[in-house]
Amino acid sequence: MNPASTVAQPAAVQQDTRSPLIESATPPFSSAPSLLDVPNTLAPDRAETTTLPKGTVTFLFTDIEGSTRLWESERAAMRVALARHDAILRQSIGQHGGHVFKTGGDSFCAAFDSTADAAVAALSAQRALKAEPWPETARLLVRMALHTGVAEMRDADYFGPTLNKVARLMAVAHGGQTLLSDITHELCEDELPDNATLKPLGEFSLKDLAKREAIFQLSHPDLRDEFPPLRTAVVVPVDDTTPSIAVMPFVNMSQDKENEYFADGLSEELLNVLVKIRGLRVASRTSAFSFKGKDVDIPTLAQKLNVANILEGSVRRSGKRVRVTAQLINAAIDSHLWSETYDRDFDDIFAVQDDIAQTVVKELRRTLLKEAPAANENTQVKAEVAAAAKGRSQNAEAYQLYLRAQYFREQLTRDGAEQAIQSYLQAIALDPGYALAWAGLSRAYGDQAGQHWVSFADGFGRARAAAERAIAREPELAEAHAALGWVKRAFDWDWKGAEASFQRALELAPGSTLVMNAHANLLGTLGRLDEAIELSRKATALDPLNVPVHRNLALFCLGAGRWEEADAVLKKVLQMSPQGGLTRCWLGVLALGQERPEEALEQMHLEVNEIFRLVGLAIAHHAVGNWAESEAALAEFIDKHGRDSPYQVAEIYGACGDPDKMFDWLERTYAERDPGLSYLRMDPFIRDDVRDDPRWQAFLVKMALAG
Repeated sequence: MNPASTVAQPAAVQQDTRSPLIESATPPFSSAPSLLDVPNTLAPDRAETTTLPKGTVTFLFTDIEGSTRLWESERAAMRVALARHDAILRQSIGQHGGHVFKTGGDSFCAAFDSTADAAVAALSAQRALKAEPWPETARLLVRMALHTGVAEMRDADYFGPTLNKVARLMAVAHGGQTLLSDITHELCEDELPDNATLKPLGEFSLKDLAKREAIFQLSHPDLRDEFPPLRTAVVVPVDDTTPSIAVMPFVNMSQDKENEYFADGLSEELLNVLVKIRGLRVASRTSAFSFKGKDVDIPTLAQKLNVANILEGSVRRSGKRVRVTAQLINAAIDSHLWSETYDRDFDDIFAVQDDIAQTVVKELRRTLLKEAPAANENTQVKAEVAAAAKGRSQNAEAYQLYLRAQYFREQLTRDGAEQAIQSYLQAIALDPGYALAWAGLSRAYGDQAGQHWVSFADGFGRARAAAERAIAREPELAEAHAALGWVKRAFDWDWKGAEASFQRALELAPGSTLVMNAHANLLGTLGRLDEAIELSRKATALDPLNVPVHRNLALFCLGAGRWEEADAVLKKVLQMSPQGGLTRCWLGVLALGQERPEEALEQMHLEVNEIFRLVGLAIAHHAVGNWAESEAALAEFIDKHGRDSPYQVAEIYGACGDPDKMFDWLERTYAERDPGLSYLRMDPFIRDDVRDDPRWQAFLVKMALAG
């Protein structure tokens, strides 16, 4: 079974188990070693070590700016001020479930199970510190940093790269400023208190760290917001030279609510045209449509979708007449750049669509470049939009059937796929040259095969034929090349052909997250996980609310052993879709990789997808040592799903260290051409000792996956 084809659908408050508030007056620290140079020499706070978080932890480091100078010049005032500083920090950290595990002079190191709690604790501490009536000669400004990662422990103390990064992050901050790493920002951005925001500062190179880091500032009206440039960091400016836009689902104003599909389809078609225009960055359909029917203000929409402009509108149909209203809004100033209302016959819908697309492209470029339009601008933009709109029909009735088919296929249900196929076929009957309809039909047939609703051979055979017809009718249609790439990867196992198809699709639609996700899956199949991760990161930036795309990124990270990033991505997926399938299973894989089998078993019990719950339980019970329970879960899986998902049976045996049975089931999987085999090289379940078996390399050669 193919895990990428399954349908995807707040951190608990930490109980305060700390000791009561402790006030302390710490002696001068001017001659003590630097936290940044010797991060593990600070005195452990032994009262806290019995409850320290394990696994993935958010760390808060704090330090008083200019404390050495203050101790030298204002020793008496500093004694008083430091006692109050310590009390404020301990109280803020303790009230929000944190654990102080080290202190050193004026420096605090705390650990939190919850990223949101850590951010709230830092915010609470900064607000209290700012409001405190400090001695006039010893006004304290505290710099803070937050970073989330895997906690490595030794002798009831933390160590390792995660602590180094948070220390380096704090080193570039100013007094009164709180900085967050990119991972921490992603995990808490939707759980901040009212009026608190995360301000992007750009990408920086931190001392001794090879990879650049996107850094964010925790902001609040009660706190100072503007600071000098970060200390000793090399800034890499964020690219703000590309016009960006999100196309929101148009509102159906028709009396007939069944026209909902038409309003959705019109906005989706506009998005698909814009995504093919070079020089535009367009938020994906999945993320934009997640706000459908929700009352969200324009600045918030833009922030969550990572764009500067919003296109919204409405559609009203009555008989053969249609009214389309569209407006382009600059989110920064919440002001209209352009708006227009079109009252037309339905047969003119294509002219309306083209006019909207052309106007959007021109307005975005003018707004960003602030230049007068070129003399031939209209001709150039018209040609660009015409090229991007290739493959569509000029038959209004066929177009309507195509939009209906797209609506049903998005449901990814057995009935939805059947209705989509019928609508595509009706559209093609009216216009046999309708390349987009042929490409959509290919994807619907592929959905049927991938979900085991029809046989692999029948479903993918029809899918291949439909994709080839789409390309024959429009050789430069990105959707057609992507559809053919799916067939080549999932069923033909033609890896070179699939990559050529996906690369061609990306050339034609460079901003398509659908194609990026497909190509990333192929790269994972080929074992090129670093490339898959990079492409998936790009896709998640364009599609920040797309659960399957994020989940696939997590899978690639698991396959590459990048536990820290996998954990951050999976926690974000869990926030976006608490009941979605596969997420708990992948969290269980993460726990197994980090040698926490009991936690893995807990996660597998919570998995909502039955197939992967049984797979996970069989493997996790085996890891814990519950042999009978492991065998029972395996037997239940084979009884219920062994026929349709033989790859998962092989996967279980590979994870439980039984290579003979694994290779027996792999041969059965090969004979039945189960698409799950495309996950063989990146499968995080299969043990390293099984991969050392000579039969492993031989099977990879058989699959043309060796090397």
